[in-house]
Amino acid sequence: MAGAQGNPTDQVGLVFVSHSALIAAGLVELARQMAPTVTLVAAGGRDDGGIGTSFDLIVAGIAEADRGAGAVVLCDLGSAILTAETALDFLDDAVRPRVQIADAPLVEGGVAAAVAAEIGGDLAAVVAAAESARSTPPSADDASGAAEPERSEVSRTVILRNRDGLHARPAADFVKLASTFDAPVSVNGRDAHSLLGIMSLGLTRGMSVEISGPDERSRAAVDALADLIETGFGEE
Repeated sequence: MAGAQGNPTDQVGLVFVSHSALIAAGLVELARQMAPTVTLVAAGGRDDGGIGTSFDLIVAGIAEADRGAGAVVLCDLGSAILTAETALDFLDDAVRPRVQIADAPLVEGGVAAAVAAEIGGDLAAVVAAAESARSTPPSADDASGAAEPERSEVSRTVILRNRDGLHARPAADFVKLASTFDAPVSVNGRDAHSLLGIMSLGLTRGMSVEISGPDERSRAAVDALADLIETGFGEE
């Protein structure tokens, strides 16, 4: 199956189903920049290479993506979802609970899901990351369920230095680092754990970025994330 890459058995794999083989392969290429260890499988087009979807390609893609932790399937158009649902119906009873179709846009949801899988999210977490692309990215306050807080007690403001700003790859690196800390952190008011939330800020070179947390629990995370931005993500 084109577009696959090996991964540890505890990572969720992804299958991208598109009517176009080129679109599916291109999305694998994009997502791999942010999730190099996740198994990403392109299942686009018909068996004969034409425009459409293939039951056989999807079934094979699921088998390749599921290394034991499960697989998430993302689709582009309605008929792709129907074909994917049929493929799930034909899976073994032992395998079917480990495979889910995400109700998410293919590109945004696929990128978010890939990052969630890369940082070790389970099946439910990867699906949730994909489906977060359907709604407005949460703020840090929404994500924690807290009421409107006073000014954060821990905060650092740094200048974004990398040439292309906080685009997909550095944003993914940022989220991966944030996920290593068990503390609430925000980036200009957005949850630092939300890839789509951070990318929605449209941060470009030269802009100020405020990394903040509500108390001392967040200090280590704030400092580490601010330091990462100050390095320019290795892109200078």
